[in-house]
Amino acid sequence: MMAGWMLGGSTGAQGDEEVFGSVYDQRVVSRMLGYVKPYRRELAIAIAAMLAFTASLTAVPWVIKIAIDDFIARGDLGGLWWMVAVFVGLALINWGANYLQQTAMERVGQGLLYALRRDMFVHLQRQSVSFFNRTEAGRLISRVIGDVGQMQELTSIVVMTLGDLVSLVFIIGAVLALDVRLGLISMATLPILALVVAFWQPFAKREFLRVRHAISVVNADLNENLAGVRVVQAMNRQAVNLDRFERKNRLHLDANKVASRWSAGLLPSVDALTGVAIGLVVFFGSRMVSGGAIEVGALIAYVLYIQRFFDPVRSLTMQYTQLQRSMTSGTRIFDLLDAPPEVVDAPGAPDLAAVRGRVEFKRVSFSYETGTDVLDQVSFIVEPGEAVAIVGPSGAGKTTLVSLLARFADVERGRGAIEVDGRDLREVTRLSLVSQLSMVLQEPFLFSGTVRENIKFSRPDIPDERMIESAKAVGAHEFISALPDGYDTRIAELGMNLSLGQRQLISFARALVADPRILVLDEATASVDSETEVQIQRALSVLLKDRTAILIAHRLSTIRHAGRILVMDKGMVVEEGDHDHLMEANGLYARLYRLNQIRAS
Repeated sequence: MMAGWMLGGSTGAQGDEEVFGSVYDQRVVSRMLGYVKPYRRELAIAIAAMLAFTASLTAVPWVIKIAIDDFIARGDLGGLWWMVAVFVGLALINWGANYLQQTAMERVGQGLLYALRRDMFVHLQRQSVSFFNRTEAGRLISRVIGDVGQMQELTSIVVMTLGDLVSLVFIIGAVLALDVRLGLISMATLPILALVVAFWQPFAKREFLRVRHAISVVNADLNENLAGVRVVQAMNRQAVNLDRFERKNRLHLDANKVASRWSAGLLPSVDALTGVAIGLVVFFGSRMVSGGAIEVGALIAYVLYIQRFFDPVRSLTMQYTQLQRSMTSGTRIFDLLDAPPEVVDAPGAPDLAAVRGRVEFKRVSFSYETGTDVLDQVSFIVEPGEAVAIVGPSGAGKTTLVSLLARFADVERGRGAIEVDGRDLREVTRLSLVSQLSMVLQEPFLFSGTVRENIKFSRPDIPDERMIESAKAVGAHEFISALPDGYDTRIAELGMNLSLGQRQLISFARALVADPRILVLDEATASVDSETEVQIQRALSVLLKDRTAILIAHRLSTIRHAGRILVMDKGMVVEEGDHDHLMEANGLYARLYRLNQIRAS
């Protein structure tokens, strides 16, 4: 099920964006009914208003017939005032019913939009990090924004389609009631219309798909160039990229032109058939009037009904593709909502009580893909208050190890266990675990908002005094105070109005203010300059005090004074000891350290 919307090869990024579903999907409709149910009153009002609106429109030609045959033809001009009153009444009913239908459907649509986006956001928050690693963020945004928008339109389209069908029934009933023979003559063009639509649909569908594909290519290129604008300007690629974008944009323009021609071609066909039908009615109807079979008013009513008959036919034809698109959007939305989170608490799992901080890995093996282990029988213990450094080449499994500790993923049963204070992490709630654990990553991520909101991100209720103490402890208070609005300075998107070192110091303050018992630093100094690294090293003495800490290091000089160092390679712990012991062993650690020294020089 998940394969339908996750990456799946070179075409996966947009493959399912270019698919039209069926006009009716029972699974989508059934799930949608659950979201519409709270608004059944508004939906009932909309349907009732739609029926009144359709009835008022259908009644107009019949009222004209009565006015002509019963009053004008008989010279009873005084009685026409009654017809004027009826027309005014129908106009008021038409206006009022249309207003009620539009406002009721807007409430249903907006409620649906709100509920679907809320449920999708909540569901995405429950997904594991590995889910986001293999799923494009742009496609998830497309689900939450684009597909949900399509589903909002679905309810309106369904009511409009129902209204068009009811209108057809009313009109057919009216023309047959006036005269069966002329009614059948007036509908003689329907088989021709069916053939036209059957011919038009596959070609139009193909061109609409071309447009969707073309715009997805344009959007992808635009997104790539905006995200990499610094590289583009640094490499002076503006002219080349513009030429490439121009070619893709031209393909989109050409696709739209062809699609527009197919879209425009249907309406003249319907109008031509409308003219043919009216011509048949006038030709045969005038003979029937001469023979006294029908009256002049009835003939005029027939002509008006024929004009109105093809309006819902035209509308139904144009809504066909929209219904397909909405059903496809519904399928993608519910596929996403049905994708189970990979990390879930065991049934009845208790909270993890306040921990001392003893961490133990017991013969842990882990793989992201079947048959390819990233960790292989990893075992070690970190005692409460102890700081252990983990080093190794890229791909050794260091980040996977701490990801499992934070339960971004779970160790499979039978492939080892991770325990905190003797409790298997799979047997306690994840929330109670992460509330006692903080992580500082290599790339500090700051959220839109103020410096204050970012430091208090995990604990908004913490007093400002504690926030300031944490900032002072990690050496961030001085530069924060120098900002235009101090702690109330707004941070630009991704923190781009701060230096990388400043962003990292704020992330250290954010970790400290939560007062975690277990602290994980995942190459937290790898991307900062030497001066900021010195500041961070001073901050570490405060951060690590009385806390269990696991430090993943890229720069080995930063952990040479660690009491214990674990060296990993190919998913295994291959060496263990302090810096001096490992250098004397002249193994992998010694080689990595010497390489670091060469690069530093």
